[in-house]
Amino acid sequence: MEQIEHKYVEVSGLKLHVAELGTGPKAVLFLHGFPEIWYSWRHQMVAAAAAGYRAIAFDFRGYGLSQHPPELEKASFFDLVANVIGVMDSLGISKAFLAGKDFGASPAFLVVGLHPERVSGVITLGIPFMPPGVSVIPFHLLPKGFYLFRWQEAGRAETDFGRFDVKTVIRSIYMLFCGSELQVASTDDQEILDLADPSAPLPPWFTEEDLNLYSSLYENSGFRTA
Repeated sequence: MEQIEHKYVEVSGLKLHVAELGTGPKAVLFLHGFPEIWYSWRHQMVAAAAAGYRAIAFDFRGYGLSQHPPELEKASFFDLVANVIGVMDSLGISKAFLAGKDFGASPAFLVVGLHPERVSGVITLGIPFMPPGVSVIPFHLLPKGFYLFRWQEAGRAETDFGRFDVKTVIRSIYMLFCGSELQVASTDDQEILDLADPSAPLPPWFTEEDLNLYSSLYENSGFRTA
């Protein structure tokens, strides 16, 4: 892990933090989700580099060590597409495999649609293929208190997260979503983070060291671009 190199590249006027490992002729670009950063892909980077690939993971704008966009209210997924293409251009990569997780899947699909000549292949975790404007997820069948609906309400996520310190927020989210259960508030006044059990032990794949690192970087960036 100590062999991973870190640098900054400028994309759309913002400095983005990039982690890189390996020098192979083919590149794999790893796209994180929430509440994640480049570090979420560290093990996959090591495996890809060992297999002969140039492995790259970066913090999207407003995440981790990357700068925030000046007007957050105007941010969109197309900014993330620009982040992907901008990082590739800055590193001299004409074509790459894209691996996206959670919301990182959306810019991966958009890059395929908008810039197919820049993509060797794409794989996503947690999110099925969804062309722009089309949803294959039957949201109308999900319960009213489903976490996604709650956090999409204006100010709801800010209120929920704002009751706790950053480390507690990160810990609670990872504990809630490491299982297979849907996270659903049972009443209108119940917040999603209230569903977390603060006494539950961390899963074996998420150490206290990991939690501290995620927490320190989210203390730097905040949650506004989530």
